[in-house]
Amino acid sequence: MACCADGKAQSDDVRFPLTSGGCTCQGVGMDDSTSEQRALFEQRYGALASRDARFDGQFIAGVHSTGIYCRPSCPAMTPKPSNVSFYRTAAAAHEAGLRACKRCQPDAVPGSPDWNLHDDLASRAMRLVHDGVIEREGVEGLARRLGYTARHVTRVLRTELGAGPLALARANRAQTARSLLAATELPVSDIAFASGFGSLRQFNETIAEVYRSTPTELRAIARARARRRGEAGTAGAIAADAATPLTLRLPARSPFDGHGLFRFFADHAVPGLESGDDEHLHRALALPGGRADVTVRLDSERAGVIVTARLASLADTPALSARVRRLFDLDADSVAIDAALSADPVLAPLVAQVPGIRIPGAADGDEALFRTLIGQQISVAAARTVIGRLVDALGDSGLFPPAAVIAERGGEVLRGPSNRVGTIIRVADAVASGALQLGPATPAVELRSQLLALPGVGPWTAGYLTLRTLGNPDTFLETDLVIRQSAEALGLPHAPKALAARAAAWAPWRSYAGLQLWRHRPAKGAPQVLPG
Repeated sequence: MACCADGKAQSDDVRFPLTSGGCTCQGVGMDDSTSEQRALFEQRYGALASRDARFDGQFIAGVHSTGIYCRPSCPAMTPKPSNVSFYRTAAAAHEAGLRACKRCQPDAVPGSPDWNLHDDLASRAMRLVHDGVIEREGVEGLARRLGYTARHVTRVLRTELGAGPLALARANRAQTARSLLAATELPVSDIAFASGFGSLRQFNETIAEVYRSTPTELRAIARARARRRGEAGTAGAIAADAATPLTLRLPARSPFDGHGLFRFFADHAVPGLESGDDEHLHRALALPGGRADVTVRLDSERAGVIVTARLASLADTPALSARVRRLFDLDADSVAIDAALSADPVLAPLVAQVPGIRIPGAADGDEALFRTLIGQQISVAAARTVIGRLVDALGDSGLFPPAAVIAERGGEVLRGPSNRVGTIIRVADAVASGALQLGPATPAVELRSQLLALPGVGPWTAGYLTLRTLGNPDTFLETDLVIRQSAEALGLPHAPKALAARAAAWAPWRSYAGLQLWRHRPAKGAPQVLPG
């Protein structure tokens, strides 16, 4: 098969610890002819043969002799190499006529780290697909958000991922439905709606085609698996007179420093907006269909979190899942990250002490922007007080106020130097007008450029927001005082320019290197992950 549209192999970066290069196209089979393709196939086949769970979610194996696709750790007998092709997405496997393996359930795993590691069109599109944009706005809406025509987006996705936007959205709906069937007691009709299907008939047909099962059979399979594992139930039920309570289990790759994330969110919790401790976070989220009251707790049984939410609309389920996954950086490839950073003798002891460190994401890009601007040059405690006052005065029932409201009335509430307040108001105007967008589809370079073009916004703020709002894995804050102090204590360069040059060796995981330096700050007292 051809590797990509032009038949040339593209860089595979370091998505797989065992891989130094290869193809990023939609499928790789044994008969691929280039040396790069063959090497990539052999590495992935090696992971499949050894049933290596580290690679679950990073690629899937299509077994053409049986007509199924599996996760790499599937316990079934390893197929012959000639019968196997590897795909980046489940949708590509569907397009190849394959169905999901009932034994290993290949979509019940963390998502691919590719979509955050890269800023290409396909990766940005996948972030929006997972958020449910196609269900809400169609393919035209997806293309509009990406800044291209629908025809171009469709062509690129088919070339690079093996499936067009509708097929990718359909696969995402099927995966959402399977997780809801496994984790809740919601009626099948409600699950169909919550997953984004337009009708119960469409839902049943898709489940039958993808899983070769009925929804009831899928639920029974999940229950049997849970009983074998001795897992506690995480079922949600419908309340007739209130918003729908829903509970989801969202897996992460091991190792997972969940306690560090929860501690960060608790340390920076704003009164009236959120609360938490080392294992819980509670807050409201503004989702496309309305308000959601969300509680996230650390999964005590395996790496990941458990989310309980009351949704104004069940159709917000994909958006809820996608945003919590970004908030807790659940799809990060910890094995690759820790292996790369541990290759540096200075960072190796830090990684050994805190494996699986994650980026504390943002519940909402606009909220993160204003919280960062307000929190600059003041203590975390002071920032919490100021932001709490803003939420109390301008927010709506525990939700962070919209940019338009801050632009109109922020001057009545915000205190401090007039130039800082003026910057916040100007930024609010830019966000409200659409001139500045902090959504998941914004390329990191573009976001930094847009932020730096705003008067009063400097490189640290632009970099910090790129890290927090996009989950960008390769942002290093070399001018940050605490990072510089930690670097100096470890014998690394202290000056920003020299430190940035030294940090180049940590690409493409410089964000995680910075987090390690933050966690191991030399100051006395409890360590923090990032500033306010």
